[in-house]
Amino acid sequence: MRADETPVQAPVRRRRGPSMADVAQLAGVSGQTVSRVANGRVNVDADTRERVLAAMRQVGYRPNSAARALRNGRFRGIGVIVFGLSSFGNTRTLDAVATAATASGYAVNLIPVPDATQSALSGAFDRLGEQAVDGVIILIEAHRLDEADVRMPEGMPVVVIDSNADLDYPVVDTDQAQGARLAVEHLLDLGHRTVWHLGGPEDSYAASRRLRSWRQTLTDRGCTVPPVLTGDWSAGSGYEAGRELAANPDVTAVFAANDQMALGLLRALHERGRAVPGDVSVVGFDDMEEAAQFWPPLTTIRQSFAEVARRSVDALIDEIQAGEHHHQPVAVGTELVVRASTAPPRGTTAARPGS
Repeated sequence: MRADETPVQAPVRRRRGPSMADVAQLAGVSGQTVSRVANGRVNVDADTRERVLAAMRQVGYRPNSAARALRNGRFRGIGVIVFGLSSFGNTRTLDAVATAATASGYAVNLIPVPDATQSALSGAFDRLGEQAVDGVIILIEAHRLDEADVRMPEGMPVVVIDSNADLDYPVVDTDQAQGARLAVEHLLDLGHRTVWHLGGPEDSYAASRRLRSWRQTLTDRGCTVPPVLTGDWSAGSGYEAGRELAANPDVTAVFAANDQMALGLLRALHERGRAVPGDVSVVGFDDMEEAAQFWPPLTTIRQSFAEVARRSVDALIDEIQAGEHHHQPVAVGTELVVRASTAPPRGTTAARPGS
């Protein structure tokens, strides 16, 4: 080779990744058996399946999900369309949906939308179509989802969380009415003559259901129904409404539509010098982790975000696999968690339930 010549480098051979044949050889089975396991087929006995899966892990073989999707028409992906990522309930529900979907072998593609209009939903569905998902969970807490111009794409499995049960899709939600009734009955059973309500946003399904149940429970018990104060789910709005409630000496019991507004309400009552629960009893809704650390620890309604998410994912997977849906709504029950923020009004003892 002359001095002015550039050495010719030999081509670099890329190391071949583990193949299905490698798995078959290690597991002592045919390539067809490995293919069945990789594609989730059920016609493989449990011992053989476990041996194949162990061989996959040992050699580092990962089935090609894209190729599998082309073969069987399934992508093992779930889209989630959500409006309002800042909401505590939505955040907790999304976390639980992701956990439940992963446990079922599905990946989650999240699409936040700025509002619940037809154009926003159509755009979200278009984006999910590009990402190849098998079905969609919608988490949009706004009445606009029920408007006539909001349409879902034909043929796409859909499950809706926290919406109107009149939709022609499976709907899964917390039993909002039951939770509000438990809160109000608890305060009335303690001896309070009525219960004031700090409600959530007017366009929220959850807030409207809790408000209706609060009003109906008071009516059923023959109690006066006070005017409603409305917040936006935030502690700040709870504080602003709480200042008005704290200034009213007739207020001895308040049901706040969520724990964050209850936190602001507690501050307003403390600043006014009204003891909780000595002067005013307070019940929240959600049982967020911090509720037990409020001062005083907050009596509240516990809702299971994990159960709502699990039921939603299960319903969607059933739709995907069956190719059809049933729109019978699912209501997940709630639980009253009694802590130190509620007590009988001054000078009384607790009334017996139902008295």
